[in-house]
Amino acid sequence: MKYLDEYRDPALAKQLIAQIRKLNKGRKIRLMEVCGSHTVAIYKAGIRDLFPNIDLISGPGCPVCVTSTGDIDRVIKLTTMPDSILTTFGDMVKVPGSNSSLQQQISRGADVRLVYSSFDSLQIAKDNPNKRIIFLAVGFETTAPTIAATVLEAKKEGIENFYILCFHKLVPPAMKALLEGEQIHIDGFICPGHVSVIIGSKPYEFIPKEYKLPAVITGFESIDILQALLVILTRINENHPAVEIPYSRVVKPEGNPLAMKRMQEVFQPCEATWRGLGVIPDSGLKLRIKFMHYDAHQNYDLSVEEKPEPAGCECGNILKGIKRPTDCPLFKKICNPQHPVGPCMVSTEGSCAAAYKYS
Repeated sequence: MKYLDEYRDPALAKQLIAQIRKLNKGRKIRLMEVCGSHTVAIYKAGIRDLFPNIDLISGPGCPVCVTSTGDIDRVIKLTTMPDSILTTFGDMVKVPGSNSSLQQQISRGADVRLVYSSFDSLQIAKDNPNKRIIFLAVGFETTAPTIAATVLEAKKEGIENFYILCFHKLVPPAMKALLEGEQIHIDGFICPGHVSVIIGSKPYEFIPKEYKLPAVITGFESIDILQALLVILTRINENHPAVEIPYSRVVKPEGNPLAMKRMQEVFQPCEATWRGLGVIPDSGLKLRIKFMHYDAHQNYDLSVEEKPEPAGCECGNILKGIKRPTDCPLFKKICNPQHPVGPCMVSTEGSCAAAYKYS
């Protein structure tokens, strides 16, 4: 198939649905999608309701959602620093910390500026040489290469008042942590499409090799997702787990070598705290020593008191796939997109926001 409308063909969708139902007449299986965009697409298309024996569960696929409360509090603390400007993507503005959010800090006079690109932050640094500009870097492997390119450009131009507050996270270690935790049974993974554009398929090979489970990288149209389900079921029935790429029009096994080179030049793996999953070794990124000048962690006191999640909020368990949004006692009652209690309701890729809008 070459054109987008082919991936929305109702006749083809019906054929795939019939094939999936034919393959899935036995035991109930649980498949996890590890991408917020997949979660939204699945809810929007009503795919969860098509197959009674396939339990589609959402994982930690939203970088905004997995940013811990403690890390949000560190961001809030930065907004109180004198002669500083915090820049961020818009999806972080409403995420609540333990006592405030960036939105609330803005209302109190904090200089927080929304940007569409990390390079916008670099321009703000040029325009404000007497201020410290801190860019809030939150995301998975998808956005890390762009942030790396921004740091390289800052070094090339000799910009000294630009800093990165890095909370980037790496997806495969989180998938491994879920499997090792054994808190939830998983029969296969729908791997993240955007992340896989950068890293390719090789980082997922531990899933079939060590855990004997299939993993499929797919796109975000209904046909993409149905194809992924068909491939996973076929692999399960044949007892032949592997990593496959039905999304080959975008994702290559080697990923994007240039993007990976840039990311690895600037960043190195480190432990990171994930909401719900806790501390996972080598699942985060930090600046390498030669770029330490740009590291906000090294230039500011970001110590905060670690506080528990809001009472009743199930975001942590939802991100682990243990619970669904509708299992949360706050869902649609106290917690909604206008007044979110947890980050899964804030982000457009959050499970709770998707369930609120489409289920």
